[in-house]
Amino acid sequence: MRFGLPATEGLQAGGPLRAFFVIALLSVLMLTLLRTVGLRAFSMASETYMSGTHSAAFVTCPNEQVAKDLARGIVEKKLAACVNIVPQITSVYEWQGKIQEDSEVLLMIKTRSSKVASLAEYVRSNHPYEVAEVISLPIEQGNPPYLKWLGDTVPE
Repeated sequence: MRFGLPATEGLQAGGPLRAFFVIALLSVLMLTLLRTVGLRAFSMASETYMSGTHSAAFVTCPNEQVAKDLARGIVEKKLAACVNIVPQITSVYEWQGKIQEDSEVLLMIKTRSSKVASLAEYVRSNHPYEVAEVISLPIEQGNPPYLKWLGDTVPE
């Protein structure tokens, strides 16, 4: 009993006021959540990316150690933001008039298109192959925050 009212009457008397505070609290929490989600969605939708500004380059290596050494050097020298090492690919190709088949490791390199020439020079200088594969494709589109990170990580 509170203020001389039975317990059930006290709950009912505070019901509208309690409901108001619960709704106000939930509204503030929902507003914060919706604002955060909305800003993230707006940021992703409003960031502009010029197609081809960045490239994905591919380099094959004879083994994982060569791949790791090249990948580390490429990232350390800011020639790329990220290098993925894909183990155990099989390459079939013609070399010196004969069909060859080798087990190799593939590097997938994300960089600025303006850095591809420097990247190719670095690979040629540090790769054990007589003719190292360095090919690149322009990135047409992607996740805007990722592409921004790539651009921020690899200077012009």
